[in-house]
Amino acid sequence: MKTRTKVGMGLVGLVVVAGVAAVSLRGGNGDEGPATVEVTRGSIVQKALAIGNIEPDIEIGIKSQVAGVVRELFVEDGDYVTAGARLLEVKPNPTPIELAEAKRQVELRQIELENMERDLERKRELRGRDFITQEELELAEREFERSRIQVQMATERVALLETGKVRIADRDIEGVIRSPIDGFVLETRVETGDPVVPLSAFQEGTVLITMAEMNNLIFRGTVDEIDVGKLHEGMPADVKVGALPDAAVRGEVYLISLKARSEDNSTVFPIEVRLTEVGDAVLRAGYSANVDIIIDRRDDVLVIPERLVRTEDDVSRVTILLPDGETEEREIETGLSDALSIEVVSGLHEGDLVVEPPPREIH
Repeated sequence: MKTRTKVGMGLVGLVVVAGVAAVSLRGGNGDEGPATVEVTRGSIVQKALAIGNIEPDIEIGIKSQVAGVVRELFVEDGDYVTAGARLLEVKPNPTPIELAEAKRQVELRQIELENMERDLERKRELRGRDFITQEELELAEREFERSRIQVQMATERVALLETGKVRIADRDIEGVIRSPIDGFVLETRVETGDPVVPLSAFQEGTVLITMAEMNNLIFRGTVDEIDVGKLHEGMPADVKVGALPDAAVRGEVYLISLKARSEDNSTVFPIEVRLTEVGDAVLRAGYSANVDIIIDRRDDVLVIPERLVRTEDDVSRVTILLPDGETEEREIETGLSDALSIEVVSGLHEGDLVVEPPPREIH
């Protein structure tokens, strides 16, 4: 008797499990219906991406006109200085032979000058007796003046080697280098005791300090060749600074290079974006940034995911779920796309349900 009861309870359990499985199967096939996306209103923004850095519009390198070594630095990285403020001092560091030769040159030039002076006096006396022409006297005067200038130049060179200071043609040349602008010190590239190669007509000279006016920052970067044909100066841009993800920085394109360059096996064009709105963001030179350049924009338009649209022979179609549960193929006219969503110009209405395409089978 107990055995029959157990068998009966087992049969009832099997019937219940089979019933649940049947209900679940029906719901997956027909009760839920196909996956759909509702047609809504929204905005479509077509953008071009530029990758680069925040940089000063004007950055200058400070150089010396005096050779030597750095005696003292008066500024540090990040300091703000006004035009004329002391930046560093270069101490002349001639070799003993250079200094000795310079002093000997002064002595030799002085001897030449004394000889020229005596010769000029004789020429003046001879001219007074009409023994030489006026042209000969003028030639002697020119030679004397040339010799006088050579003495002055040799003396100035000795002063420059010994003290690092000299005044030439109403211009002070000294070892103390001063700021040419109001701005920030971006980087000091030398330390006390470092050698300094001077700027001249034959050499570029050592860059000692870099400076910039940080109130005039720009974005410099590159954009892919696919997008550059859609850009023009004046386009608005949203600047996303990597170090300041919450900063609202905006700008406008003001330079698009006419020449491409190759980066990582792709062709890109350099561009520059002037920053017009910075807000409370504290920007620093060298920050990496991405810029979205607004090519076109549509607001308050019908929008669906672009993956729902099938295009064949320049005709776009979607599948619509009707209120009675049936589906219908419908031609639509599309507009602007941002590669994820697309504008629907005609063929659909707000609230329509567009059927998701079936997932692709992976074999």
